[in-house]
Amino acid sequence: MDSPQAGEHGPHSAASPDHGHGQEPGQGHGQGHGHSHGHAHGPVPPVSRHLRKVIAAVLVPFAAAVVAGMVLLWPGGAPAHARSGVGFDQQTRPGKVVQLVHVSCKQVGALPNADGAGDGSGGTGSGAGGTSGSGGGSTAGSAASDACQKATIEVMSGPDKGTRFTEIVQPDQTRRYTKGEGLVLAYAPDAPKNLRYSVTDVDRGMPVALLALGFALVVVLIGRLRGLMALVALAISFAILTFFILPAILRGDNPLLVAVVGGSAIMLMALYLCHGVSARTSVAVLGTLCSLFLIGALGSVFIAWARLTGNTSDETGLIHTLYPNIEIKGVLLAGVIIGSLGVLDDVTVTQVAAVWELKDADPTANWRKLYGAGMRIGRDHIASVVNTLVMAYAGAALPLLLLFSIARSGVFQVASSELVAEEIVRTLVGSIGLVASVPLTTALAALVVSADRGNRGEASGQGGQSGPGGRAGQGEAATVPGPSRPAGAGRSHRRVK
Repeated sequence: MDSPQAGEHGPHSAASPDHGHGQEPGQGHGQGHGHSHGHAHGPVPPVSRHLRKVIAAVLVPFAAAVVAGMVLLWPGGAPAHARSGVGFDQQTRPGKVVQLVHVSCKQVGALPNADGAGDGSGGTGSGAGGTSGSGGGSTAGSAASDACQKATIEVMSGPDKGTRFTEIVQPDQTRRYTKGEGLVLAYAPDAPKNLRYSVTDVDRGMPVALLALGFALVVVLIGRLRGLMALVALAISFAILTFFILPAILRGDNPLLVAVVGGSAIMLMALYLCHGVSARTSVAVLGTLCSLFLIGALGSVFIAWARLTGNTSDETGLIHTLYPNIEIKGVLLAGVIIGSLGVLDDVTVTQVAAVWELKDADPTANWRKLYGAGMRIGRDHIASVVNTLVMAYAGAALPLLLLFSIARSGVFQVASSELVAEEIVRTLVGSIGLVASVPLTTALAALVVSADRGNRGEASGQGGQSGPGGRAGQGEAATVPGPSRPAGAGRSHRRVK
């Protein structure tokens, strides 16, 4: 659509942006202003109605299938089970440290009498200090190792609210208490009254809540409306994960199917909420969707080929015991898909935006040129994203890597163990999907924006964005008054109109 306009203008209108400076003073000034107005960057022109229909024809059935899948697979809550009282599967109550006293470990019977000098009473005859009598010959080091904490803990809610019990904290324990500190208490209702409660963790609700609030404030202050929409999308993502994906897997549905349906719903909500309903976002959705299916296919093949069971921790063992119908191997694959989703969104949106801006900067570029320029951007993106993903997995598995380092196992022996092989497969499958999403999404974006070039040019010709010739013509019409306009320019302008 650009070349006929250039032909109508003739050599004069097909000149480079600096062509106006070689004309007569009046004409050069007018064309200079016209060119600058034509390049003013505003919102990217919308795609044509025909192309919007094509994109909708692909995505609307997909979105309908996702909604139908969620309706059919909706679990209605996690299935109930009898409490085992093991690990996370135990009842808890809030507690609080109401009194804290430093005592001798020997006095309270928390440590054996290592030096064998008399019994416990002989070593503690002087009271809480416990440093006189038979223990008077103890060194400073042994005295320091004899310092225990005696914490009085009160139950803060439930049928036994107000009940108190004591707990002794030995010197070599990593957790130390402070007075007034909140605790999480394990509750065993069938145990004797004096043994029903024990400390299982520290209450970290306040620092975690303040950190989350600080994160939300930073996102909104810097991201403004788009940051607020990102937080809304994050909340919806957690809701889908909590109320659909996890309960459906616990109910015994196919974890891969649940992850694909739930992950697709998260992708649609997050992308359209954060980036708006547009052709740009729709192309990013298509690129993300294709990459997710690639990750799912590769994950299925290599998890089966490597004979990974997914049952490599106490947590997965407990889940399998409580819910024998769950396919643990499928849970592993579902985790690979969901774990890759967030980074995939970032890659695809960035690549589509880059191609769109490249086309806006050079409306004459064909899809090959756009694809080449977009891939030059994408290769830098690939390098940073792959390194980020690998380091994220390595950081999560750092305690495991430390154990293998202590054992001085060989590299191949470590890599072939199921614990490490599971992380390797998870990392590499996700990375392959991320790398493949760059050329795939870039090609889709280049094809879409190039195929729509003619319609965009016609729609934006009156706004001064229909190619170099069109911009020059509109610039003259906007800035050069009729009486002072050169005759040649006036005839050219009349032909364009």
